[in-house]
Amino acid sequence: MRFSPAAIALSFTFAIMSSASISGPADNDIDARSVALVKTGDEEASAGRVDSAIGWYESALAVDPRNRAAYIAMARAVKSQGLNGKAISFYTEALEIDANDQVALAEQAEAFIAKGALEQARKNMARLTTVCRADCNSVARLTTAIDIASRKEQAQASAVDLKEKLGAMPEPKAN
Repeated sequence: MRFSPAAIALSFTFAIMSSASISGPADNDIDARSVALVKTGDEEASAGRVDSAIGWYESALAVDPRNRAAYIAMARAVKSQGLNGKAISFYTEALEIDANDQVALAEQAEAFIAKGALEQARKNMARLTTVCRADCNSVARLTTAIDIASRKEQAQASAVDLKEKLGAMPEPKAN
């Protein structure tokens, strides 16, 4: 009985020490090779060789899957190919590493807007508004983009309704 407090304290110490060793290196300790591969991919992307850049980004992620910048770069590359759904997935991977990454939140919201998922874009914008304490240009830009996209959706919905109503009208009789 008299050793219980010491045993409990010792078990807590071991639990804390073991969980710290399991977690691995800190998030900011990205493998330098992975960072270099992303840089090479960025050079390829800026030269217009998007497929080559994607290969470099994939290599960077293979070297260090915690490289958030590689996920964001990959998302940008596939987004430039018109693959917004794939881009959203890569932004999600980046946000799993850091849920408050403002770049990933803003650019994923833009991809959601491009896909027509305005509710998801609004959720990202709300989270971005919470995270961004100072003057945030991306919040204003997203607000405008969502407003424009929702007006287009409403106009398209009205056009469909009008077409359905016109299609339901009887044809005039020919004499």
